[in-house]
Amino acid sequence: MEGKKGSESRVIIAQAMNPENANPAGNVHGGDIMKLIDTAGGVAATRHARAHVVTASIDRLDFHHPVYIGDVLTLKASVNYVGRTSMEVGVRIEAENPITGITRHTGSAYLTFVALDAGKRPMPLPTLILETDEDRYRHKEAEERRQMRLAEKKKEKKKHEIERC
Repeated sequence: MEGKKGSESRVIIAQAMNPENANPAGNVHGGDIMKLIDTAGGVAATRHARAHVVTASIDRLDFHHPVYIGDVLTLKASVNYVGRTSMEVGVRIEAENPITGITRHTGSAYLTFVALDAGKRPMPLPTLILETDEDRYRHKEAEERRQMRLAEKKKEKKKHEIERC
């Protein structure tokens, strides 16, 4: 299977935040932002796999600043790491006040997606070709997060086994 460049799967999505996205104070619901994160990440993952993907986990989601009605939310998604059947996608969230032009980095998230074959079983993925220093940096960081995820998964499995006794 041939590898794919990270640039082939990158996604940028922009959407205006409207009253239906917010609470009475005018702050956009985190859940609305999470759905857009999952959408952007899913598109990047699908582009890499050229297959249907499912979200396996969201490791981390930090909101640094609020998003308000009227802001334009921009989500930038890129594949950071590819394993045999799963991949990590990073999503950067920015909110722009279109009147002032001020843009804030409002959040970041890391999601794991699994590619599915026609029988809805995990399928092998093309390797990730790292083109730039930034790609290599993201990949290195993603490898470290992967090791933490695997350690946490092992810890959770052990905890559940103990609880069953």
